[in-house]
This record gives sequence, structure tokens and C-alpha cells, in this order.
Amino acid sequence: MVFSATEMIKQRKSVRTFDGRELTAADRESLVDYISRMDNPFHVSVDFRLLDAKEYDLSSPVISGANTYMAAKVKRVEHFEIAYGYSFEKACLYALSLGIGTVMLAASLSRSTFEKAMDVQEDEVLPTASPVGYPAEKRSVLERLMRKALKADDRILFSKLFFDGSFDKGLSKEAAAEGDLGVFAESLEMARLAPSAANKQPWRAVVERDRVHFYEYQTMKESPLGDVQKVDVGIALCHFDMSMEEAGIAGEFVFEDPEIKAPEGVHYIVTYILPH
Repeated sequence: MVFSATEMIKQRKSVRTFDGRELTAADRESLVDYISRMDNPFHVSVDFRLLDAKEYDLSSPVISGANTYMAAKVKRVEHFEIAYGYSFEKACLYALSLGIGTVMLAASLSRSTFEKAMDVQEDEVLPTASPVGYPAEKRSVLERLMRKALKADDRILFSKLFFDGSFDKGLSKEAAAEGDLGVFAESLEMARLAPSAANKQPWRAVVERDRVHFYEYQTMKESPLGDVQKVDVGIALCHFDMSMEEAGIAGEFVFEDPEIKAPEGVHYIVTYILPH
């Protein structure tokens, strides 16, 4: 099934209240097939599985009506966090194209049961999992309160996330759409819309003529599971890259730090380069 990534990005909202129906056989088969074949640009293998909640005693106090979870584990290799975030978001966007709701959960998981179900080894981590099911007609009171507390629909201004040549010059959406930088404008907006832990939106980018340098603005401490905000950057990279691909542009990610002076707490992650 071919789906529009940009349309799914615009529609995507985290779902915590489900209607209790099991996935149809066709939807389950499509999702399992997709996640089994999926890759990411960082050449890091991410192992996905669909798990029955009752069989494995899986739960989350913020989820209601879900019978199935999608979980993924990854080895602690170089760039595993951004690869994990990229891959998990790609799976969530595909699920949405089938009418299936998702939400990435970390702190609110019954983590030990998920790790047991996924047979997580010593050199592996399971940063997140997501319920997968059909959204209920109405959100639960808890979900409505959570979305309000997180300001879930709010996003940081374009010019506060993206910069023209250096961190000294914010890039407006209007300026991004003009001239040489116009090729990136829509995809940067798709990155801006990405979900993130506590809605912190930790990605930043410096845009040059034929490339975009991505950074992490780290405001949360790393955990034994890795840097969750790098996972969030990976989600934004997924939105950006899939949008570029949909526009017919097959660029590539490279790890070549341009050594641009960055604000405190802002760390280089990766660079996207247009094809030549």
C-alpha cells in the first residue's frame, strides 16, 4: 500500500483511548508485513513485533481499550536512538494510513513485562512501545487532561527551530519558501509537526544552500535506555526525509559536523545533503 507521508503527518495525533476492537486480519497482516520490511537511513536494525496485551500482561495506566501493542528493541550501537525514533515513527505513520491509532509510550509502560515479551538482551534496549488499535469516538477524561497539560497541539515557531546559515539568524517560513532554500520548506514544516516526549520539540536545524544540519537541544538527562531526546530528533528526521522523498528528492544523511557555533546545550546530530 502506497500512502502519503505528508498527509499522515498532518493528520497524526497521539491516541490513548481506543474502542476495544481487535485489529482486522487484513490490517494486522499489512502492519506486520510493513514493520518486518522497514528500514532507516542509518543502517541500524530495529526489531518490531505486535504483542497481545492479555497474553503478555501488557498495560499502561494512560491507555484504555487497547488489546495489542507494537514494541521495538534495538542494540546499543552508534546512532541507535535516531534510528529507533525514525523507524518507530515510520511505523506509526503507516499504521495511521490503515486507520490505526498509536502513541509512543516510555515512562508509562509496564516496562518489565514489555522487555520480557520482547526478550530484550543485555546489549539491547526497548525505549518505547505503542498501543495499536482503532481510536474511540471520544477521548477519555484522562487523555483530554493530558493533552491539555502537554499543550499537545502546540508547536514552537518555525523561526525558533530552524536557522539560516548560523544560529544567529532565525529562518522564517516565508524566507524558507523563497530562493534556493525553497526545496526544504515543506519538509522542515513536516519536521516541526513531529511529536516528542513532553512536547519538548528538541530538534534544531541550520539550513544551507544544499544541506540541512540537524541538532539536538538537550534539556532532559540521558537514562539507562539512552537519550530519549535523540529518539525525538529521529522522529523529526523521519518526517523530514519522508516528505523529501515524497517530493521526488532522494538526498542522504551524513555525519559531517560543520562546526557551526551552537548555543549551550545544542549538539550536532546529522546532516542531510541534496543529491548532486
